[in-house]
Formats: sequence, structure tokens, C-alpha cells
Amino acid sequence: MEYKVVPFTATLDQKKETTSVVADQLEKLIARYTNQGWIYVRLESVSTYVQPDPGCFGIGGKPGYMASYQMVVFSKIQL
Repeated sequence: MEYKVVPFTATLDQKKETTSVVADQLEKLIARYTNQGWIYVRLESVSTYVQPDPGCFGIGGKPGYMASYQMVVFSKIQL
């Protein structure tokens, strides 16, 4: 079995849109890969540590932090 993992970042204008816009974005992403022969498996949350940026001579440095990303998992049966 073959797998494909695709990042998913929804965008939403909170003043004009509802979460149905996010659902529509996810639905379109799933449809696009389904049309290519992939089968939707699940939506995964992946946490990662982003390394600190020391800046130039300590100026403009940024601390490290934890970030969470959504990944859409697809599979395909190899023939």
C-alpha cells in the first residue's frame, strides 16, 4: 500500500464566513486527490518544535516554540 500525506491549512474570515467554509475547503482537497485515485484515510494533527532563531549577533532573535499542523492522509493500493 502506498501513502500520501498532504498539509491542510484552512482559511476563514471570521467576520464573513462560518466553519462550513473550512469544511468545503477540506472537501475540495479530498475530492482533488480522490480524482487522482487516492483514498482518504484521515486527518492527523502533527506537533513539531520549531527551532529558535538566534538572529544576527543576538538582534532580532526569536525563541523556539511548539506548532501544530493538520495533515490529510490518503492511501492507494499498488497493483
